[in-house]
Amino acid sequence: MEIYIKKNYEEMSRKAAEIVAEEMRKRKNHFVLGLATGSTPIGLYKELIRMHQEEGLDFSRVITFNLDEYCGLSPDHEQSYHYFMFENFFKHINIDKKNIHIPDGMARDLDAHCREYEKMIADNRGIDLQVLGIGGDGHIAFNEPGSSLSSRTRVKTLTQQTVEDNSRFFKTIEEVPKYAITMGIGTIMEAKICLLLVNGDKKAEVFAKAVEGPMTTEVTASMLQTHPRTIAVVDEEAAAKLKRKDYYKHVEKMAGLLKKRVNEKGKNG
Repeated sequence: MEIYIKKNYEEMSRKAAEIVAEEMRKRKNHFVLGLATGSTPIGLYKELIRMHQEEGLDFSRVITFNLDEYCGLSPDHEQSYHYFMFENFFKHINIDKKNIHIPDGMARDLDAHCREYEKMIADNRGIDLQVLGIGGDGHIAFNEPGSSLSSRTRVKTLTQQTVEDNSRFFKTIEEVPKYAITMGIGTIMEAKICLLLVNGDKKAEVFAKAVEGPMTTEVTASMLQTHPRTIAVVDEEAAAKLKRKDYYKHVEKMAGLLKKRVNEKGKNG
């Protein structure tokens, strides 16, 4: 696992955007981007929008798949993830709407819709880079503690903690949906790159468990330890409880020096 520890949320968001943009440019003719919602990736989306508007970062050939969506909320509901993604990202870039995929929480047959979602991902040759956040109990997407580590896209009952965590977005806790469609851990693990974003001291303990603790279904993000390429970009507060924090910073420094030498050698022939 590659871990980048940045001074604050702004630096963390810029680094994450640089990683996404670099991978997009490598696969400019076909790039499948997995997206997440919540407050953590907003800075990433703002920076990608800036790159598009000021540097010409091109989203015209990008295909997106969102991790999850609440069951029972229409796409125009202000707390739906459809609404979130268009307001915070899609409306501001040159993406083709037919290339946007978000689970339909209003589907008549939710199980059939989940199977079709999996098929659409496979038909597009899988996800190249999947953006992830981490929940207060260590879940990724809506794969709550106890979720199967081989799970696929499905309907998941949300834990009381997740409902309480998300209640800040609703007028009352009673309005928070109790079910959601979510990509499974097995689905997520098939992405070529997993980009985990974590910020704030409230996530420090669970982030440490996810990257340095044992792999367990009680912290579903811990499965990312087995992924061929997981990149975690975090701020100092989120990294506060890492036992190997100094080592991760050393690795980043040495990697930067190596990249600089390679670039200089290339310029000099």
